[in-house]
Amino acid sequence: MREITLGQYYPADSLLHRLDPRVKFIGTILYIVSLFIANTWYSYILCAVFLAACIALSKVPVRFMVRGLRSILFLLLFMMAINILFTPGEYLFSWKFLHVSKEGIAVALKMGVRLTFLVMGSSVMTLTTTPKQLTDAMERIFMPLRIFHVPVHEIAMMMSIALRFIPILMEETDKIMKAQTARGADFESGGLIRRVKSMVPLLVPLFVSAFRRAGDLALAMEARCYHGGDDRTQMKPLLYGKRDYIAYALLILYLAVLILMRIFL
Repeated sequence: MREITLGQYYPADSLLHRLDPRVKFIGTILYIVSLFIANTWYSYILCAVFLAACIALSKVPVRFMVRGLRSILFLLLFMMAINILFTPGEYLFSWKFLHVSKEGIAVALKMGVRLTFLVMGSSVMTLTTTPKQLTDAMERIFMPLRIFHVPVHEIAMMMSIALRFIPILMEETDKIMKAQTARGADFESGGLIRRVKSMVPLLVPLFVSAFRRAGDLALAMEARCYHGGDDRTQMKPLLYGKRDYIAYALLILYLAVLILMRIFL
């Protein structure tokens, strides 16, 4: 459970940590879009180089980033297996209704790389941005939607709290599993169905803990007279600096090169 890094914050003094959170939020969205623009291995190499540069600038240990991929390993393998076995094309192996084709292998590899980069790119944003900064960034970015009476501040706050609760709930699940294991519960032995059934007793205490934490958070916010809206001020208002404009320029250059590669390669 501790392998999930999405939603966690890694404190460090890096260039990426000092960037405006709006740059990191928009950059993450654009990077996810770029993964769907990429259609050749040269494009994926460019995506990998860009992601590697961001990880290096963030000063987050690579092993910490890779550890977060273990939580999606089953989904990754399942998705790749489906693409390999059921994508039509030039078959390399065929047995009954199962077929392995060259096109299936290529699609599976590309989908695997895309999902891996997507998770790592999103983790870079959350690892270098505090929930408070992320809330402020989303509120400022979606500010124009207030013309249509969209509760921007409330939506940004809910998304920020949801991200912050991911590592908290994972840690709580780990504690409950250890407590039940000490009382004789077995979560490791048996087949897949038995292991899934053994996880059911975790749900009740986990939901109770989640609702208790949500209630405590609501009481704490009410006790401090918290309310969102136009009248709320910020201790540290978001201001763009020179490095933020340079980051935007690099993002535009990265996307432009990727689009050109899609058109001409």
